[in-house]
Amino acid sequence: MFDTLSDRLSGVFEKLRGRGALTEKDVSEALREVRVALLEADVALPVARDFVGKVKERAIGQEVLRSVTPGQQVVKIVHDVLVDTLGGGDNAHELDLTKAPPSAILMVGLQGSGKTTTSAKLAKRLKEKDRKRVLMASLDTRRPAAMEQLKVLGEQADVPTLPIVPGQSAVQIAGRAMEAARLGGHDIVILDTAGRLSIDEELMAEVKQIHTKTSPVETLLVLDSLTGQDAVQTAERFKARVPVSGVVLTRLDGDGRGGAALSMRSVTGAPIKFAGVGEKLDALDVFDPERMAGRILGMGDIVSLVEKASQDFDEAKAKQTAQKLAKGEFDLDDLREQLAQMRKMGGMGTILGLMPGMGKIKDAESAAGGFDDGEIKRQEAIISSMTKKERRKPDLMNASRKRRVAKGAGVQVQDVNKLLKAHRGMADMMKKMGKGGKRGMAGQMAKMLGGGMPGGGMPPGLTGPGAGGLPGLGGGMPPDLSQLPGLPGTAGKKKK
Repeated sequence: MFDTLSDRLSGVFEKLRGRGALTEKDVSEALREVRVALLEADVALPVARDFVGKVKERAIGQEVLRSVTPGQQVVKIVHDVLVDTLGGGDNAHELDLTKAPPSAILMVGLQGSGKTTTSAKLAKRLKEKDRKRVLMASLDTRRPAAMEQLKVLGEQADVPTLPIVPGQSAVQIAGRAMEAARLGGHDIVILDTAGRLSIDEELMAEVKQIHTKTSPVETLLVLDSLTGQDAVQTAERFKARVPVSGVVLTRLDGDGRGGAALSMRSVTGAPIKFAGVGEKLDALDVFDPERMAGRILGMGDIVSLVEKASQDFDEAKAKQTAQKLAKGEFDLDDLREQLAQMRKMGGMGTILGLMPGMGKIKDAESAAGGFDDGEIKRQEAIISSMTKKERRKPDLMNASRKRRVAKGAGVQVQDVNKLLKAHRGMADMMKKMGKGGKRGMAGQMAKMLGGGMPGGGMPPGLTGPGAGGLPGLGGGMPPDLSQLPGLPGTAGKKKK
């Protein structure tokens, strides 16, 4: 969503970094471009004006203008102001779950903003990450099949929903949900209210009655970030009538310009607590202003990358793979496993977008067609078309076998040759890593995995000497990206 803004800001900062010293005129011209970039990203005018004012006040000073690295200093100042604009500096983005159970979380918003799906996502997150017993209840008595939709989503998320009783009002359902939660020993009750196509008195009156009845610890306003400034205006109206404690922005993975996210905290005072980043029920991220500012300024978000890696980390499988690598073994099943892990983490574009300093590489490769995540699926299809014996011993692949595999995967024989060549290069590298026994890189990895993950920390391989790739050699990015067809490097470069 923030790609355009990020590109514009990167261009501005690149000019500043190229200068040995900055004058007040240099800073003013750069901030003028920053203001234009913010306005083009659909940031509210008062917010853009205030943002530039804060940066200018801090940037035009002796400590910056006479700094050894003035360009970097300005980037740091912009980063800090951006964090403040997004709502940093406090813990307001965290949910208040300190009240004695059952605690109600009231979900409000307009129709079509993704409120019901977000309710299920939040329930799944609270159940799995916070170990809370959650009950969901649909209070939408107007939209056809709204209650059935939440029931289906609850089954998918393995979260119970309040049984449907026809003829009850929203306030009556809310009261029944709180009583059922008390009797059932639930910690959290998520109340999915009805939405409208626009704000009206009936909607506000109903939400107020439900709020009075349940005394929720959180009232979360769900907004579609693709609506731009309309989302900000909707938030203002809800905030004026209902005690909104936080905002959930959906479709933050879309192609909108990001102005709603940047304007929300400044205009409404309500912090953004969560961001929907996909259609799946696990695609709900805590909105962290510091991390988001880093992404916008091209600094990456290594913490999110670690979290993505940790979610699907299989310690037993990683240990088994590391032991194989210590012996210098790396077959096509291992390669397929790593390709699948890359795809689960969002593909190469997502991974490099979260890595500091990799934004330009991602953009350059995307322009050259080097980041087609469909390429990963093609590689998986080729490997899956082989027999178990062929995957364990790629040297068996003669001309007839290659033709059979190519036909089964729907690719050309040369695509099979590219994959086998890439695998040979990676296997040779693994043999070198395996040499030296326990002193080798793979040996270190096997030793770490053999002892488990001390303290429950991040998976070995993300930071340790056996890193090689992400997240470790047990199920992440292939250790040598340059060897993969269709990915950055020499072997996989496509013809221009």
